[in-house]
This record gives sequence, C-alpha cells and structure tokens, in this order.
Amino acid sequence: MIRRIPSLACLIAVLMLVHVARSDDAPPAPPHVLVVVGAGGSEEYQTAFATWADRWKSAAGLLDGASYHEIGREEGQSDSSDKDRLNERLAELSDLKAEAVWIVLIGHGTFDGKSAKFNLRGPDVSAEELSGWIEPMRSPLIVVNCASASGPFINRLSAVGRTIVTATKSGQEQNFARFGDYLSQAISNIAADLDHDDEVSLLEAFLSASDQVAKFYEAENRIATEHALIDDSGDRLGTPATMFQGTTAVAVPQPKAARDGGVAARRVIFQSPKAVVLTPAQRESRAAIEAEIDRLKLRKSELATDQYFAQLEPLMLQLAELYAAAEAEDSDESQGE
Repeated sequence: MIRRIPSLACLIAVLMLVHVARSDDAPPAPPHVLVVVGAGGSEEYQTAFATWADRWKSAAGLLDGASYHEIGREEGQSDSSDKDRLNERLAELSDLKAEAVWIVLIGHGTFDGKSAKFNLRGPDVSAEELSGWIEPMRSPLIVVNCASASGPFINRLSAVGRTIVTATKSGQEQNFARFGDYLSQAISNIAADLDHDDEVSLLEAFLSASDQVAKFYEAENRIATEHALIDDSGDRLGTPATMFQGTTAVAVPQPKAARDGGVAARRVIFQSPKAVVLTPAQRESRAAIEAEIDRLKLRKSELATDQYFAQLEPLMLQLAELYAAAEAEDSDESQGE
C-alpha cells in the first residue's frame, strides 16, 4: 500500500510542541484512552452519551497499539462507585510512561459558583479532586471534558505537559453541551484533517467540533450557550476556536497569554490508510525535532533570513529522513506479507 509522506509545507507548518523529557531512553508505550461515561439523567441523554463513547472506543481501536478502558457503563452490583473506580484507575496509570494518556469525560456537569463537578453515577467528581488524582501522572496527559459547566476544569487542571479541552468557557454555561457529540464524530473523520497530513489531531477535531456547534446554534437561530476551549500551554486560560486561523492560533485570550494548539496538533487518535505509520520511538523522535523547530520559530524575528533558514533546513531534513525511514520499513513489511 502506498502511503503519502507529508509535504514540506505541512512539516514547516508545525508551530508548537512540548517534548516531555524522560528519565531513560526506552520508547514510550502506546497511548491509553480512558473514557468515563457519566450519569445521563434520562434515557435520551444516556443513549446519546453511549453513542459518543462508542465512537471514542472505535477511534482508539484504529490507533496502532492504543489501549482502551471505560468507566460508567458496567452492569451489575459493585461495592465501589464510579468515582472510586476512576480514582483507582488513575492511580494504576500514574506510573505508566505512555505517549499520552487520554481521559475523556462524557456527560453532564454542574457549577455552584465555587466548584465545577462532573456528574457520575453516585458521587460526582470535582475539578479539584481530579487535579489531585492526576498529579502523579508521568505520561503527557490529555483531559477532554465534554460536559456542561466544564470551563473551570481548565483553571484547575492546566499545567505544562497537559492538554485540556472543555465544552464550555465557564461554569456559568450550564445547558446541555453538544460539543461532545461533534467531537466524537470529528476524531475519526478525515474531513477534519485541516493540514492534509492524513491524520486527525486533537486540535483539528476541536476546531471541527467547535465549528459544528456554532453552525448548529446559527441554524436553529438560537443564542449559543456553549463555547469550547483548548489549553496546552499550561497558562490556565484556554483559547476558543475563533482565535485560530487554520491550525494556527492568531490571537490569545489575554495580552500575556501563551499561544495554544501546538501540542494538541500532534496528539493524534486517527490516521487514514495513506498516513505514514510511525513506531512509538519514531513518534518520540518526531516530537523532539518539532520541539526544536518550535523553539527556532519563536526566535525568527531575532535572526536574519539567511540565518533562520540555515538553522531550519537541517531540522526539516531530519524530519524528511525520519519519514523516509518509516516509509521504507512499511514497504519492507508489505513485501514480506
């Protein structure tokens, strides 16, 4: 099968990526996806949330080597609550050194003016509690909260090495959020591939879902009651989709805020059959090279044009060589079958 190597333009378009340093040279384990299905409150919502979860499960199954775990739809009696099971599962994942751990919260949320919570069967979990549970995590972390009133989770969970997505911009947006529906569709829809590299990143899925939410309220002639945010800079502010042009953040929510999106642009959960398949070690190398490109781009205004491209060229060649090696390995495997 012929797989397309991303064009030079696509590679140069990489803007921000944080490379998480590791204490040894062993490649990280494949991603782990943990989906938590909250209390629906009615059959209509419970059915919808189950559909969203099924889409995440299918998407995780398409990512080479990824593991999937779910909380919230188990049947039968148990001595532990969903809240306890979530705490226990996160404790089990704390020592995992994976490419990324994804925590996806699907359901309703509440906010009492001080604390935001995600509604579970039984006791709810607050943003403060979840913050403490994920503190020991060694893997890069992605938390996607698809619930209403989820905005405060960015304030509590944001940190370097983490990517946080919320369906709302504040705890005051407490109506049912449709963002999770559109996001669960976008994560495995190649139509969301804005940079045409045959992969759908979390950033691209976020932008696609945000666009679909806006179109829904416009078509219904209703005032939008949800505005999703993404934060991967660790500044606890979050950026709406309206501040992106393509996959590039062209504005920030506050004058001194960091630009979001660079890390989320490399968090991929879906690849088309045309994409170059990279091993975990190759993806780790790609992240390191792209981090260097990011640091160079931040210094672009300080350098003469010739200096900038003289430093950029070897990095782009390293990326090209990495993809060429992956292409050759994939070709050899195909011929051996």
